[in-house]
Amino acid sequence: MTRPLILENAEIVTAEHQFRGYLVALDGRIIETGEGAAPEKGQDLEGDYLLPGLVELHTDHLEVHFMPRPRVEWPALSAVLAHDAQVVGAGITTVFDALRVGNDYDDEKFGARMRKLAAAVADAKSRDITRAEHFLHLRCEVSCADVVEEMEPFLVDPQLKLVSIMDHTPGQRQFIDVSKWKTYYAGKRGATEEQLNAIIQRRRSIWDKYGIINRRAIVERCQRKGIALASHDDATLEHVEEAIQDGMHIAEFPTTVDAAIASHKAGMKVLMGAPNVVRGGSHSGNVSARALAEEGVLDLLSSDYVPSSLLLGAFTLRDAAAIGGLPGAIRLVSKTPAEAAGLTDRGEITPGKRADLIRVAWDQDHPVVREVWREARRVA
Repeated sequence: MTRPLILENAEIVTAEHQFRGYLVALDGRIIETGEGAAPEKGQDLEGDYLLPGLVELHTDHLEVHFMPRPRVEWPALSAVLAHDAQVVGAGITTVFDALRVGNDYDDEKFGARMRKLAAAVADAKSRDITRAEHFLHLRCEVSCADVVEEMEPFLVDPQLKLVSIMDHTPGQRQFIDVSKWKTYYAGKRGATEEQLNAIIQRRRSIWDKYGIINRRAIVERCQRKGIALASHDDATLEHVEEAIQDGMHIAEFPTTVDAAIASHKAGMKVLMGAPNVVRGGSHSGNVSARALAEEGVLDLLSSDYVPSSLLLGAFTLRDAAAIGGLPGAIRLVSKTPAEAAGLTDRGEITPGKRADLIRVAWDQDHPVVREVWREARRVA
């Protein structure tokens, strides 16, 4: 007979409340929580926080393990397992691995590499050797001529749950200010002013030819397949209106307060980067996540490029107006992202939900992940 998992003397954080008590899980599900002592002896968490496992919707960190240096391609399965260990160590029990489709570089093709990574994720899941549960998130660059062709093979992959539509053309969205684009790419590629201007002209001509057509094709395919859609880097009310018309579920990284407010008001979930929270602002000079939290229009956090930022970002925002204390802050990284992705079986501590749980100690003003359970099984 399966033995229950009993955790007691924990500071339990549910979607709405916080209390000192216990949790009982059986067969991978939470069956009971309560204040005070557990009905029978369990593991003493010594007053540490017990939180729901974090849900990460947009991290491109898998690529860091797959291509750790320029022109270095690491074995795909090894990269997946290294990435998996890092996200679980950060308290993430459900992760959407974001893979590029099309790209904003002029001299590389990523399609075959991304399919290799997706196959490695599927292989690891089938062999039950990942500790977090992995899904796929396609980041589709509409200003790439072959983006629709490159996304087609992924549409039959059952791991694919989310598609974001991106446009990094100079003069658009995140780079409405072309000088920011130049600063970013000059630092990244060491290009001269003349080279940057040539790239700008080439990118804009590609967008003129393919941008609108590609967006329509991607939206149509996702709607037909029932795949959740996210806008990306919306900067203007016109961008938001376009996202509404396309049936977007999530507004990723809006770059202005006006775009965030309009997205939230329209029912889209506004997602911002946890590194933005931890650093105290956007690295590219766009709106700060805390400003949106203070406005009451921040719904989700993503670790983006630093897995450990997700938990730290939530704790950092627990005192922000309109967040609702620690329960509200933890919702940003658990219940709300799970629901936004259609995963209604997880993301909160309540009977009936999956026992995806993390034990977190508070040490010198920093949350420290001490233990992780996925479906009541200890994985870290």
